[in-house]
Amino acid sequence: MEPLLWIVLGVVLAVAEIFTTTLFLLMFSIGAFAAAGAAALGAPVGVQALVFAAVSALTVLALRPVIRRHRRSAVESGEEPFGVEALEGASALVLERVDADNGMVKIDGELWTARSYDATQSFAPGDRVRVIQVKGATVLVWRDDVSATELPESG
Repeated sequence: MEPLLWIVLGVVLAVAEIFTTTLFLLMFSIGAFAAAGAAALGAPVGVQALVFAAVSALTVLALRPVIRRHRRSAVESGEEPFGVEALEGASALVLERVDADNGMVKIDGELWTARSYDATQSFAPGDRVRVIQVKGATVLVWRDDVSATELPESG
């Protein structure tokens, strides 16, 4: 009966991890499954608890630094950014007037809701802007330092 209790605890912790996405509860879930193995081998409750604590602590100590290293942003780790991180710093074309309350820009062929990073600025359709930050599905933009007249002629 004790192995079943540890298995249930392990499953509950694993399911809870789905909602937290920190990978912290998963390490305790691994400890619970190890304790279930000890219980199945006939270990007393004290040994089962010790196995749970020891395996949980070891997985936290061993895996937590690895997880934290991989959770750093691409900019922090010096890697090539991708996804939403790649948008920060990108150039965008204003399609609909952008101010502190609303706007629309085009970034690499995709339409994005936009707001002015500085509430006192507004941008007219056709202006070039630079993405400063991404908040959800909205980009915060600032006037692009390179205007269309400064771009080299292609030809």
